[in-house]
Amino acid sequence: MKKEDIEKIYNNIFKFIFIVLSVCFLTLYISNETGYFEYQQRQNVVLTDKKIKEFEEDVKKGINLDLESYLENSKKNYNNKASRTGLFLSHKIGEYTKTGIEKTFRFLNDLISDD
Repeated sequence: MKKEDIEKIYNNIFKFIFIVLSVCFLTLYISNETGYFEYQQRQNVVLTDKKIKEFEEDVKKGINLDLESYLENSKKNYNNKASRTGLFLSHKIGEYTKTGIEKTFRFLNDLISDD
């Protein structure tokens, strides 16, 4: 391949990455400026207020109370194929990095030691 062709390929890759990052930035910026995150937090507060009122009414009625029925499940399940793959790759990269560093220091040790 010619040098010009390689430069065009690199320029196209750079432009694509720049556009993707720009779109991500603009999406986050617009969602922040429009108050989307604050709206979500407000919805959580309203839901909590409803649960508190429901709890108080059940206490007045003398119903057996189970605290779990009034609490929202705040734990999110991030266990999916992409997260498992990322975790697997992270562990493998860590293993190979550790092995590479150990072998490098062992090699340097062999060079320096007087055996």
